[in-house]
Amino acid sequence: MPEPRPADTPKVDAPKTQDRNAGGPKNGEAPDLLKNPDLLKDPDLLKDPGLLKDPGLLKDEEAHRKSQTPPEPPAETESEPEPPAVVPTPTPKPGTTTPEPQPPAVAPQPTPKPADAADEEKMLPDPRSADLPADKMPAEEVACRERLKTLGVEFEEHKAESNPEIGCSIPYPIVLKTLGKSVAIAPATELNCPMAEAVARFAADVIQPAAKAEFGADLKSIGQASAFICRPRNGTRKLSEHAFGNALDIASFTLSDGKTIEVGPAPPEKDGKFLDAVRKAACGPFKTVLGPGADADHALHFHFDLEPRRNGGTFCQ
Repeated sequence: MPEPRPADTPKVDAPKTQDRNAGGPKNGEAPDLLKNPDLLKDPDLLKDPGLLKDPGLLKDEEAHRKSQTPPEPPAETESEPEPPAVVPTPTPKPGTTTPEPQPPAVAPQPTPKPADAADEEKMLPDPRSADLPADKMPAEEVACRERLKTLGVEFEEHKAESNPEIGCSIPYPIVLKTLGKSVAIAPATELNCPMAEAVARFAADVIQPAAKAEFGADLKSIGQASAFICRPRNGTRKLSEHAFGNALDIASFTLSDGKTIEVGPAPPEKDGKFLDAVRKAACGPFKTVLGPGADADHALHFHFDLEPRRNGGTFCQ
């Protein structure tokens, strides 16, 4: 173990008080540069070492330097301003910005229809809409049926068709099975008797001879696309002739040799010649004739009807 040092043993390296003060400047001497190191930064002092030797010149130079140094600003101006917490938005120039449209608080409501809007959606009146069957079949209806039997047409009686809300009506409808002894029609075709008779006669007098002349074969059947159907004309409020069983749409013809001629906008040459002959001959026996080229609704079938027209006129297109 080391021996403890005596408490009263003085430190060898501790300087005496007078020794520390011995190096201080005496009156008239230049100040100690170690105690004033800023003097070493003065460019004028470094340029002229004589100032270090002459205390009076050094004091004058120091006083002159202090007089030339601008006063330091107050303490409160030395600190840089703190940036704002939120970057201010520049004020828009008047007339250069357009405010964004805001959605309405309440969704706009559609303009209510006028009170008579429902009436505008109803079908235009047609006197035939009031036709209802009588207790006894009228004589003209009985006679029409007798003529059909003479032509070899097979048919069935059907109950009266009536729809007061729309206006469709057939008091004495029949459903055709054939148009003669050798010409069928399908599917089942509901018409009024005058229209059924017109179709049967046209098949026997026009379609059958045209098929024989063009193809050397007999007409075997007709494919119908529409007969009685309770509806208005497309895009109108006027009732269709179909609504009275007074119209027939024909989509195709089938011959005894199995050939089928379809109604369309671009048929083969021989088929087209046959179809043109049938279409032209239909204008007269029927009051309305429409087909491919008339409009988009009749691009794939012939439309024949007996719509009553002034002076017995026709509309063929």
